[in-house]
Amino acid sequence: MSFDIFCRVVDNYGDIGVCWRLARQLADTPGAGRLRLWVDDLQSHARIEPRLDPELAVQSLAGVEVRRWTEPLPDAEPHDVVIEAFACDTPASYVARMRQHGSLWINLEYLSAEPWVEQCHALPSLQANGLRKAFFFPGFTPRTGGLLREPGLLRERDRWLAQPELRAGLLRSLALPDATIQGLLGGWRQVFLFCYPEAPAQALLRALAQDPRPSVVLAPRGVCPGLARHAAAQVRVHEIPFLAQTAFDPLLWGSDLNCVRGEDSLVRAIWAGRPLIWQLYRQEDDAHMAKLDAWLRLDPVPAERRALLRAWNTGAPGFERDLGLALAPAAWRQWHDHAAAWARSLEAAPDLAGSLMAFCMETLQTG
Repeated sequence: MSFDIFCRVVDNYGDIGVCWRLARQLADTPGAGRLRLWVDDLQSHARIEPRLDPELAVQSLAGVEVRRWTEPLPDAEPHDVVIEAFACDTPASYVARMRQHGSLWINLEYLSAEPWVEQCHALPSLQANGLRKAFFFPGFTPRTGGLLREPGLLRERDRWLAQPELRAGLLRSLALPDATIQGLLGGWRQVFLFCYPEAPAQALLRALAQDPRPSVVLAPRGVCPGLARHAAAQVRVHEIPFLAQTAFDPLLWGSDLNCVRGEDSLVRAIWAGRPLIWQLYRQEDDAHMAKLDAWLRLDPVPAERRALLRAWNTGAPGFERDLGLALAPAAWRQWHDHAAAWARSLEAAPDLAGSLMAFCMETLQTG
């Protein structure tokens, strides 16, 4: 069974992050044939996949043929399954060829914990041209498509964490000062910061500065420009390069607190099993806050953690106070234990690539 995936980059790295992980996982799934990923912004793709040459219109990596998505679309025979990620609108000329080929059309939706997702997942979408189309929703419950997760991911994470030299090598690759690396290996708090511009990042630094445990904040270059000017005696700030996805996961595994944004980074932070602070992509009429509240209802975090996450997404002044309370030893242990337990519980659910493969195979066989 062959696949096309169409991806328009809107949120810089979230859209392509999900699509690139999905493409690689589908390529490794038994039953998968040729896999082609169409991307309209290869520069963003190259930031998370250094092996990619953004100047090439066609190239192959990790069992995936990557093509630049331009209009008009180059003439190509559609594959058995065509996935348009996040309602990116497959080109009309390609849809016409899909009808001739008899392709199955999948609308891969955004991740949400809202209850209505379960009712809409895998529903058919009748098409006037006769094509079979269906909505496919990632999610946190068995009645959704699940989350992206490689086989054995949590075991790989635990093996990596059991080898301190691997973490030391990763920190050295980020060009951190030797003294900072030694501090982190000796027990300083490692904080990963990947946020949107409106996040109260300075309040984060102030809260960390009040804690007796020294902290090192690692922010991808360009995400929080100038933040290092607000560092304190107990808080160091270092800009780091964007990492390939294969190195991004270990960075999250080795961090004590992960501040992440969007969809792909959230899921990877969940699998890290560490305390996390999630910032959602801001939407009109604060629709993103409804998504946050739905996620918080699904993840039974204490009330004070809920207030912290809401303040991070709204810029409310209570964030500094709430994070300070969360860093207290007893509250921190509770937060850490809860994050680890939630990752283990979600691991029992089907993964997104496997669920999608099974759904497409059944649909194509039954017609």
